[in-house]
Formats: sequence, C-alpha cells, structure tokens
Amino acid sequence: MAGAAVLGRLTWLAAEVSAVVPETPRVRTLVLDVPGWRGHRAGQHLDVRLTAEDGYQAQRSYSVASAPGEPPAITVEVLDDGEVSPYLVEEVREGDAFEVRGPIGGYFVWDAGDTAPVLLVAGGSGVVPLMSMARHRAREGGTAPMRLLYSSRSLDDVIYREELETLGLEVVHTLTREQPPGWAGYSRRIDDELLREVAFPAADEPRVYVCGSTRFVDAAADGLVRLGYDPQSIRTERFGATG
Repeated sequence: MAGAAVLGRLTWLAAEVSAVVPETPRVRTLVLDVPGWRGHRAGQHLDVRLTAEDGYQAQRSYSVASAPGEPPAITVEVLDDGEVSPYLVEEVREGDAFEVRGPIGGYFVWDAGDTAPVLLVAGGSGVVPLMSMARHRAREGGTAPMRLLYSSRSLDDVIYREELETLGLEVVHTLTREQPPGWAGYSRRIDDELLREVAFPAADEPRVYVCGSTRFVDAAADGLVRLGYDPQSIRTERFGATG
C-alpha cells in the first residue's frame, strides 16, 4: 500500500523528447525535457503514459538511464508484441511529447557516496538502471570499486557498448548466442563458475544489483548466495515481457 500511496502523490508531467540516441538496432534512448521534474536517484524508474487521439491510454514503466543531476532519459527496447515500446523506438522524434510520472522506487538505488564495492549484474536491457549507477559514479567521482557483469545475446546487442568503456568501471561481457571472430570473452549464460571468477569475494561485503528477466535474476542471485553472499546485500529488479 505504501507504493500506491507514493504514486498517488505523484503528478503526471508533460515530457518533450530533446534527443534521440540509437543504441542497437532494437534499442534507443530518449532524453527528456520535463518541467517540474524533481530529480531522481540512480536506479529509480518512471512511468510513461501515451494518449491516442481517440482518448485511449497506454502506460508502461521504464528505468531512468541518466545519472542524478542530468535530465531524465529512458532506454527502450522494442518488443514485437508491445503496445508502447514500438512507438517509442520506431516513431518518436525530437520535439514529440508524452506524459511521465516519477521518479519511483527507493529499494533498487545506489548513491555515489557509498564506498563499498559494487557488483552490477545485467541481462540484456536490464543494464539500464545499472548504467544510471555507473554514470552517477563517474559524474560524482565516486571511489567505490564497481564491476559490471553483462550478459548479451551478441556483441551487436550490447547497449551503451562504447560508453561503458569510458566510465572507469570494470566491464565483463558474456555473449550467449553469437560471438564475433576471435572473441576471447565469456560465451555462456551466467552460472556459478562464471560468478566465482568475476564477482568480488563475499568477504568484501559488496553491494549487489541484479537486473534482467525473472529467470536471469533468479539464476544470478541464487548463484551469488551459493558463493557466500548475504541475501540481504543483493538487490534485484525484474522486467516482464510486456511493453
């Protein structure tokens, strides 16, 4: 009920698209100009509401990709049977407008002042809220060691591929379906052995953020617990198949 109460206090705001950034053939980022936006924390999300000419409304939730202190931005992957994502990815242009509500969420958040090691584990577009954390750390000059384990279908599916290499965190990729010639990285789904090789030692008491599909999140979180991680240190966020 607390979450519903918070949403009840949030107002729908007019958002204008100020920039469109292609990320992959199926993913792009929309940078938004939202008068009245109160600012967000790394890891929070917002709701998007589209209204058709006949009054029909569709609403979806998207993680905020930008760092706190920057204009809100959402990174959207098109879903073939989606109601909102095809419009946001394939049709929206700079200057177009829709409504947003947020920021929302206080559980899956991270602040750059925290100096404990941070392990980020992403599956596909689950990297979006984790990218907000990485950008936040870079923007604020955070000193916490940060490592990202990022599972993608192929190299072409890696979102933020070039920027990730500029933010000062350690990035470990695993490509599950297709690897380019000469690929020397991991080439399998995340399992206990891969986590053992990549994760910080449990004794370091790292903060952990895992985001992806339900199956992905459960596999990664359960694997970390088997490695000795405290379940209370693992924050998880799952995304569904609608959009």
